[in-house]
This record gives sequence, C-alpha cells and structure tokens, in this order.
Amino acid sequence: MLRARWPQVNLTSLRSGMNNLGTDVVVAGAGPTGLMLAHELALAGVDVVVLERHHERTGLSKALNLQPRTTEMLELRGLLDGAEERSFATVQDGHFAMIPIGYDGWDTRFPFQLGIPQAQVEAYLEERLAAQGTKVVRGAEVIDFVQEKDFVSVRYRTDSGENRLHAKFLVGCDGARSVVRKRLGVDFPGVDGEGFGVVADVLFDKIPAGAQKQWRTMRNVGEPTGATTFKGLIPLGEPGLYRFVYGDRASRPKDIRSAISHDEVRQALLDSYGETATVSEIRWASQFSDAARQAERYRVGRVLLAGDAAHIHFPAGGQGLNLGVQDAMNLGWKLAATVRGWAGDDLLDTYEAERHPVGAQVLHNVAAQLGLTPRSHESRALRALFGDLAELPEVSRYLSGMVSGLGIRYTTHGTSHPALGSRLTDQDVPTEAGPLRPSTLFRDGGFVLLTTTQAHVDTARAHAYSPRLTTQLVTTLPWPSTDAVLYRPDGYACWVAPTPTR
Repeated sequence: MLRARWPQVNLTSLRSGMNNLGTDVVVAGAGPTGLMLAHELALAGVDVVVLERHHERTGLSKALNLQPRTTEMLELRGLLDGAEERSFATVQDGHFAMIPIGYDGWDTRFPFQLGIPQAQVEAYLEERLAAQGTKVVRGAEVIDFVQEKDFVSVRYRTDSGENRLHAKFLVGCDGARSVVRKRLGVDFPGVDGEGFGVVADVLFDKIPAGAQKQWRTMRNVGEPTGATTFKGLIPLGEPGLYRFVYGDRASRPKDIRSAISHDEVRQALLDSYGETATVSEIRWASQFSDAARQAERYRVGRVLLAGDAAHIHFPAGGQGLNLGVQDAMNLGWKLAATVRGWAGDDLLDTYEAERHPVGAQVLHNVAAQLGLTPRSHESRALRALFGDLAELPEVSRYLSGMVSGLGIRYTTHGTSHPALGSRLTDQDVPTEAGPLRPSTLFRDGGFVLLTTTQAHVDTARAHAYSPRLTTQLVTTLPWPSTDAVLYRPDGYACWVAPTPTR
C-alpha cells in the first residue's frame, strides 16, 4: 500500500524553509470533496496534507444521498461496500423540482440513489484515508497563501498560533465561503436568490399521517404548500427520525446566516402537520438560501478550487455533494500525474475545461427547477404539464441523466467514436476465463485498457498519463470495429483502437 510522507503530522515540524517543501499538495477542507481528493492523491503516491479548521467532525447529517454516477465512481475504488454498510436506504428514483424521475434507460448497475448522511460519507472516507497513511490535521484553518514559481506557501492558524507550510499545489475544498477562493481573487458571480429553506433532523413521538416509514422513492416526500412555500419529510432509517425540510422561495430573511431556533422548527412542524404530529427531539437545524454562484476559474497557477468552493446552488435534486466528489475524481488523477512528473502542465488545465461546464449545467438545471415553483395560475399549469412530460421515457431519461451525473460525457479531440468521452458502464466483459467486472481493475487508481489483442498496449501506454496501466484481454468489445478502449482513472474512455481493415 502506498503511504504518504506524513503518516503522523506534527504541526511544528511542517514548518519549512523557502527551499524545502513540506508536502506535495495541501488540501484545505475535510468535507467529502477534500477527503475524496486526498484519497485519490495518496493512492497515486502523492504526499498530501489535509487542513481542516474544525477540531472534530460535526456529525451533522447534512446531505443525504449518493447519486448513481457517484456510486459508480466509489465502486471503481472499492469504496462502495463500506458506503453501503453505512447507508440507510435505497431510493429507486430521483426528482426534478420534486417531480419524480426514474433511471430507466441508463446502462448502470446502480439505478438508484444511496441514502447515506454526509457525516457517514466523511467518516468513512477519513478512515480509508488514514489507512493509506494520511491523516486530517484538525484545528488548522487556512488563512492565507502566497504563490511562487515552484511552490505555494500556505499560512494556517491553530490553537498554538500561526504556521506555514510549503507545497507544490494548494486545493481549496473549503466550502461556499472559501478562504482560498477569496485570497486567490477569483470572482464568484451569480445570484443571491430570493428565498430560503430550512433542514432539520427531528425525532417524532407520533409520525405525521401519510409520511413514508422507509425511504424508497421520492414520491410523497416533498410538496408545495402554497404559491412559493414547500415542505417535506424523509425518513432517516432510525425509528421516528426524519429530515424535515421547509421554506419559502419568495421570502428571504434579513440574515440568511443566522441560526435557526428549535422553537422556529417546532412552529413550522405545527403549521405543516398540526397537533397530530408530536416531536420529542430536534437534533439539529440549519438555514440555507437559493443563491447560485460559480467561480469564474477553477485554477490559477498552483492553486485550484473544487466542491462548494467552486460552485453553490439550491439543493434541488440532491446534486451538491455528488458534484464535489466528482470534481475530486476528475482532479485527483490529473494533479497526481502533474506532481509525479507523468504529465505536463496542460493536463491539469483540462480539470477546469471539463468540470466548469458540468458545474454550470448543474446551476442551470437547478434554476430551471426553481422556475417550476407554482407561483401563479400560469406557473401551476406549466408545472402540471412538465409533470406529464416527465412521465415520458425519453424526457425522464434526459432529466435523470442531468441530475444523477450519468449523462456526463467529456469532449474528446481526434477520432470520433461512440465510446470516447463516455463513462464505464461496468457491465461484465467476456474473457477466456469467463465474465469479468471491469470496475475491479480500477482499484489502484490507474488507467485500464480493455483489448482483444496485446498489439495496442504500447500505443495505449503513450496515452496514459501514468506508469500504472492495467491491461485486460477480452474476447469482444461492445462497439463494432473496435478492438481496444482505454479508460482514464476516473472511468471515462479517452482512447480507442479500431479493428484494422482486412
């Protein structure tokens, strides 16, 4: 197993002179994005230090789902079994503006959402990261940095004072109010939004009538309650424990960052469900807005942005955590290849080129979902008509592809081929020894070549930005006139070899 240089991090020892690097990469923030990125880097033998301002994990459930594409990516690294053990539900559909949409028509082994609290995702990824020899340095808040030609000098604060750490790269995964993004001077354009929402985990003595007992579908978990108001209940696996969501898309409090009191949540429950529902405990509550913003750039020199530091949006469709984790999977192998000297600087530029449009598309579909708020007679009619359209298989597939990430396809240059830029579907491939599940070949984070002949191995290696190339002989491939396909470490096809003309 590859181990990072700093298996036991001593904050004082990380101070270094201007000519000595403390680590290869500093990751600011230990949320799902930062932890997934650190996992990818450590897997490639890159020295990485994760700095997290909180002294301990909050334990707050926050986001609740892994979309099908994120699930596929975790399976590539052998991380899915552990995530499933911590999950509490399998949800057979998604939603678009609370209109259910199915995953029918997508070639995937995971046509569902995995219900798992963000806190459990973070705990599991941190455990796996520690097993690789990399620990999260807690109570260490990044406050500033200076870029030089060959390194970044990162200044951070701990309880004992300020420290400095030099690295080849810094990645800001430090959330919507990212210090890294602000110090980098990257604009964060967008809209402040008009409304707000509240999420709270509540324990009922008496569950409201009609509430699901187990989360199996997005049907009947949320609904409009007025022209712009909404409410929803999602069971969280523990008896009587629910995620309560409510808000108003046309009313914004003076201070959206202010804490929401438990009394306010109790009143909202009373207004929504009356006295027939009784609550014994409110475990936590948080307020959020429908602001939407995206960083103009994801990279400036040796500093990059990912996750909420790069984009924020209303949590419509359950896309936020998933967008960040997929950022990390895209960035991880590219940054590792650059640090290890396997690739030139131009490869790292493709992170922004590929992920910025994906982030923009998510903000676009979230805005469309908010546009289906039934504010008037006309918008109610539009929403009803849209609901009818969403029942059509082609429409449902299109919408679910956007929200789930299954529809992502990266632009490739050169030969046109149906596989290029597309994701690995992970269906069994035929070999002389019998059927093989391709995802098992991606465990070490390298490139994977599926080929009917060894003749293309050397050519494929020239397209792989890493010495790690796993070759698998197969008897056939699913595309006509194709005898080799090369997959990147994040599971997207980047090169094919056509069958020679006879």
